[in-house]
Amino acid sequence: MSTTSSTAPITGAPAQPARSLTGQDYKTLSLAALGGALEFYDFIIFVFFATVIGQLFFPPSVPDWLRQLQTFGIFAAGYLARPLGGIIMAHFGDLLGRKKMFTLSILLMSVPTLLMGLMPTYQTIGLLAPMLLLVLRILQGAAVGGEVPGAWVFVSEHVPERHVGYACGTLTCGLTAGILLGSLVATGINSVFTPAELADWGWRVPFLIGGVFGIASMYLRRWLHETPVFAELQKRKALAAEMPLKSVVRDHRGAVVVSMLLTWMLSAGIVVVILMTPTFLQKLYGFDARTALIANSVATLCLTFGCVISGALADRIGARRTLFFGGLLLAASAYALYTTVQTRPDLLVPLYALAGFLVGTIGAVPFVLVNAFPAQVRFSGLSFSYNLSYAIFGGLTPMVVTLMLKNDPLAPAHYVVAICALGMVTALFVKDRPRG
Repeated sequence: MSTTSSTAPITGAPAQPARSLTGQDYKTLSLAALGGALEFYDFIIFVFFATVIGQLFFPPSVPDWLRQLQTFGIFAAGYLARPLGGIIMAHFGDLLGRKKMFTLSILLMSVPTLLMGLMPTYQTIGLLAPMLLLVLRILQGAAVGGEVPGAWVFVSEHVPERHVGYACGTLTCGLTAGILLGSLVATGINSVFTPAELADWGWRVPFLIGGVFGIASMYLRRWLHETPVFAELQKRKALAAEMPLKSVVRDHRGAVVVSMLLTWMLSAGIVVVILMTPTFLQKLYGFDARTALIANSVATLCLTFGCVISGALADRIGARRTLFFGGLLLAASAYALYTTVQTRPDLLVPLYALAGFLVGTIGAVPFVLVNAFPAQVRFSGLSFSYNLSYAIFGGLTPMVVTLMLKNDPLAPAHYVVAICALGMVTALFVKDRPRG
């Protein structure tokens, strides 16, 4: 099992002179990262209100553990829907252009988010409430399935080859900043509203804000331009001659396997350490919602820095070493977090901050993914690998960890350690360009 050189030139692209990042490059990175942050906020805000959503959208007679499992199940449905949306948008992204699909994904995200903030609860319409919530979550998943891979491809094809890692890390920083934004909004709402007000109507506010964010994202992306790589392929009539996904499955199986396994490590870090831990801190360790969310905000802020640093390290020392040692340190920090906070609650913020920073190792993953496939099928190859892996592994992670918790109080730590070990082994199959 092997993948193409993680620092290989972009196949099918015009030869790029060795140059530094320009003002236009930084503008493109900034707009893409900011737009990604606003859209990713829409996708993940659900999980920060999982407890109150579970209480409002399921029968009160359901046991608490089952209600939590069902709520995380609806959250997971967004991940399960990602491959279909990603495959469709990637197909047209490889044939019609990166920018068009990069913009379409925003509309598919913002409308369902707005509707979530307006929909009635179980008390009003009964079982139709969780069913409608599931449908809207599926639409969100289809949108983000095209957004994340499209964003990585978009920025990587705009910058010089030697800065692809930094560009991918910066874009990933933007996406994770959307999580931070969600955490800050959730912290603010839990601080301003009483539990009664939150259950009555306060939970709707973050979803309504998300609808506004979607409109802002659509406006921002009007200022972006098609990537030079795609424009050159179009000019030379060198676009994929057959269905891009067919070529990916037939000719790039090794790259698909490596990409999927590295995405599994990425999903474990984001879903367990960042998205689920605030709920665990409340349910397992007795922290109040405000304390848990403040700690999560600090951890997510550290995550954004970690993404940029790991992306830049991939440019300098290679993705193999960055992912191997980053995975090792992430496993150690996650284990330390979950085994310490119950007896030393005063260490919650520093331990969570360290774990969050090391989750930033994932900033090197897209660097491998964008270079694993030639330009003609890059969007499709990356989208298929990333979204299929996230659907299977990221989507099922909340339910798997929740079920593990019934018999293992350290289930989150054990899950993250195991997947980091898998990611470290996979990193050994990433071939870096010889240095010097």
